[in-house]
Amino acid sequence: MRPITFVLAGLALAVVAKIGVTLMDEPGFPSADDNAPFVSAASAAATDDDTSATTPEPKVCKAPEELLASIQQERDLLEAQKAQHAEREAELDLVAETLEVEQQRLADLKTELEALLDKVKAAHTADVDRLVALYRNMKPKDAAAIMNDLDIEVSVMVLGTMNERDAAPIMAALTPVRARAISQIILERSKLPGDQRLDDIKL
Repeated sequence: MRPITFVLAGLALAVVAKIGVTLMDEPGFPSADDNAPFVSAASAAATDDDTSATTPEPKVCKAPEELLASIQQERDLLEAQKAQHAEREAELDLVAETLEVEQQRLADLKTELEALLDKVKAAHTADVDRLVALYRNMKPKDAAAIMNDLDIEVSVMVLGTMNERDAAPIMAALTPVRARAISQIILERSKLPGDQRLDDIKL
C-alpha cells in the first residue's frame, strides 16, 4: 500500500507544478522581475532598520598623543622664552642701575677734579703773581742777572706776566741771546701748537 501512496503523491506534485508553470506563463501574472522593485525596497527597508538598530551612538574624538605632545612642547617653549625674557630684563635693569651709579660717581669725581684744578690754578696764579712782584721790585740789572741763569720757562712766565713797563728794563739787561730766546717764545706761544717754531731757539 505504501508504494502506491508515494506514486500518487508524486503525480499530485507534478500536476501542481505544471499548473503553477502554466499560470506564470499567462499574461497579467506578476513575474519575478516585476516583483524585484518591491523585493529591493523591502530589502533596503530591512537593511535600514538593521543599520539603525545596530549603529552605535557617535563618540567624542580624543586628540592623538602626538598632538598633545606637540601642544605640550609649544607650551614648554613659550615658558622657556618667557623665563629667558624675564632674565634678560633683570640683567638690563642691573646694567642700567650700574651705569647710573657710575655716571653719578664720574659726575662727583669731575666736580672734585674741577674744584682741585681751580684750587691749583688759584695757587699757581698767586705764586706767579708773588714771583712777578718780587722781580718787579728788584733792580732790572739784578733781575736780569738771575734770569740769565734761570729756567727759560720760568723767565718767560715771569716776563710774560709783567706789564711792558716793568718787563722792558729787565729784558734790556739780559744777554742778547737770552733776550731773543724769551722774545721768540713769548711770540710763538700765542700761536697754535702746530704753527709754533721753537726748534731753532738758541739759549
